[in-house]
Amino acid sequence: MPYPADRERDRPWVMRTYAGHSSAAASNALYRRNLAKGQTGLSVAFDLPTQTGYDPDDELAKGEVGKVGVPISHIGDMRQLFDQIPLAGANTSMTINATAMWLLAMYVTVAEEQGADPSALAGTTQNDIIKEYLSRGTYVFPPGPSLRLITDMVAWTVSNVPKWNPINICSYHLQEVGATPAQEVAYAMCTAIAVLDSVRDSGQVPQEKFGEVVARISFFVNAGVRFIEEMCKMRAFAQLWDEITLERYGVENPKHRRFRYGVQVNSLGLTEAQPENNVQRIVLEMLAVSLSRNARARAIQLPAWNEALGLPRPWDQQWALRMQQVLAYETDLLEYDDIFDGSPVIEAKVNEILAGAREEIDRVQAMGGAVAAVESGYMKSQLVSSLADRRRRVESGEEIVVGVNKFDTTEPSPLQAEGANAIETIDPIVELHAVEAIQQWRANRDNAAVEASLDALREAAKTDQNLVEVTLACARAGVTTGEWSQALRETFGEYRAPTGVSGASASGEAGSEIARVRERVRGTGEEIGERLRMLVGKPGLDGHSNGAEQVAVRARDVGFEVVYQGIRLTPSQIVAAAVQEDVHVVGLSILSGSHLEVVPAVVDGLRAAGAGDIPVIVGGIIPPDDAQKLRDRGVARVFTPKDYELTEIMDEIVTVIREVHSL
Repeated sequence: MPYPADRERDRPWVMRTYAGHSSAAASNALYRRNLAKGQTGLSVAFDLPTQTGYDPDDELAKGEVGKVGVPISHIGDMRQLFDQIPLAGANTSMTINATAMWLLAMYVTVAEEQGADPSALAGTTQNDIIKEYLSRGTYVFPPGPSLRLITDMVAWTVSNVPKWNPINICSYHLQEVGATPAQEVAYAMCTAIAVLDSVRDSGQVPQEKFGEVVARISFFVNAGVRFIEEMCKMRAFAQLWDEITLERYGVENPKHRRFRYGVQVNSLGLTEAQPENNVQRIVLEMLAVSLSRNARARAIQLPAWNEALGLPRPWDQQWALRMQQVLAYETDLLEYDDIFDGSPVIEAKVNEILAGAREEIDRVQAMGGAVAAVESGYMKSQLVSSLADRRRRVESGEEIVVGVNKFDTTEPSPLQAEGANAIETIDPIVELHAVEAIQQWRANRDNAAVEASLDALREAAKTDQNLVEVTLACARAGVTTGEWSQALRETFGEYRAPTGVSGASASGEAGSEIARVRERVRGTGEEIGERLRMLVGKPGLDGHSNGAEQVAVRARDVGFEVVYQGIRLTPSQIVAAAVQEDVHVVGLSILSGSHLEVVPAVVDGLRAAGAGDIPVIVGGIIPPDDAQKLRDRGVARVFTPKDYELTEIMDEIVTVIREVHSL
């Protein structure tokens, strides 16, 4: 979106809602309804199999198809997703990372089929793999090959789709997993440096066009409820980006150096308890990225008030869109120059964030840059420690969360009077239909053309050839998401990122309650005759691991021996680890909505392995009716976000172990 001249009324930002679920057809209908309501851009949420490169009939996709986004398995799905939506005039953001090249190839192909010139396409692929290793976990390949895919996309789009943002460096999830403002700025900038250095060093873009590369780098940030601090963070971001692009890369054109960012406000900061309070949180967080004209977001998407409960309904998303429209069109926000220029308070806070960010950037660069800091586990352990400290402040009451640790008495909410109908639910038949559809697609295509295109992809991946054109050929031939990803897995290998748990520390944790539970863990272990062991498992494709990591850290703090192998495990792998390690309890963490499929598979697997006496507990975003179904299937305890005191959870886990051992 073009920027106005200094004294013009500022233009409204692109208004989006993050949406997609069930199927391409259902998501297409949702997009067209949202556009009719005044939404000015699309933000596509893909399901976890699509994000991690699996087809719907893969074992790891079980229970995950269509849950947190739309499944796009091949070019036919992409055609359906954008049916009757002219892509030549659209502004589409795609939250996709490991498989970003693949999804962009299908998007460009569909646009060409519609008659659009690729040079007219506008939008963004998130394509920030560094933060996937640190937070969301939807990575596939090792850091080196992943950076190569990003580099190829940046170079190709600058020449072929010049209005497209090939990467949206995403600090959003870094804040969710604990980043302070200085860490969020620093790690995002370290990612940008890694990408820009790689593009420069690849030789694919001439030096005279490097300013155009910088001009297409965008950012996607998180805005928390401390909205003054968050606004200062955005001013610091803009200042540091200008500094780095000028001094490190010699970009002279100030328009090329402009810091362009979109935002979603803090979804994981929304509460299950008194969820109506989330409305005012969302509004305040929106102010953080809109108040300062010199650091104003150019695209905003807001979560719905009930995202801590489950998948929002279309009405809930409409409410979030209307919040943006009221701010942009009813208030006088856009009529003034920057209202914070010259404020000594704001300047001091910005300088504080800048100083901390510069110090952390220097530390990471001294290690060899962002990729090295990922592989060593440094950045991950820093974030796990920061989040542990934040949780300590909430649990101690030092940091107040209204309705959770203070002012928690409440009246029944009329917004939840419908019970389970207060959120969108995904019919299990969706997955069955997707499995049938992918099998029919494979049966009806030209499989010789598919194999030829995949062979070409494999061969190109072994060289330094840009991989976009061979990926486009795969899309046109009818290759599936799982097949494209598997071809590159065969060449690049797969990767399991450091968990950050072993290097994490949680200062201030040694309170009386921690000591009491630690003594109970020790005493129970003595009665059983061995130290208590807990396996913390992440079944399925859900990569939001911060909850599991915090449970693992606290369990270790109270004296458990902890087995935590990271994300993306099948139920059978979790069962095998539980039996091999002879654990006393299995704790599963699931936020993707697949709990009714994968949790019973673990329970049944333990019974089949002769280990049915190992209790299973579950934590995640789990509606009350589903929690009861899990208990009926043999789950010992179910914890949801309202159970925020981890030490109390540890105490309850000891109780579960004692019940099983009749102590």
